[in-house]
Amino acid sequence: MKQKIVMRVHMNCQKCRTKALKVVAAANGVNFVGLDGEEKDKLVVIGDGVDAVRLTNSLRKKVGQTDIISLAEVKAN
Repeated sequence: MKQKIVMRVHMNCQKCRTKALKVVAAANGVNFVGLDGEEKDKLVVIGDGVDAVRLTNSLRKKVGQTDIISLAEVKAN
């Protein structure tokens, strides 16, 4: 089951953004990682079998405050 997770991560510098992207990209099952929003504070993750709670806890530990905004299933075309 492919899913799309959108998280708001408190990132106030480029170093924090890079660190957050590396943490997410290293997670199992992640196919796509991107930044979204006007202030580039939303992290979009698309993957197969990604554990959203474990990913959020990892980001909180290594980067800072993280909240899950949405979790949706991606329809296969």
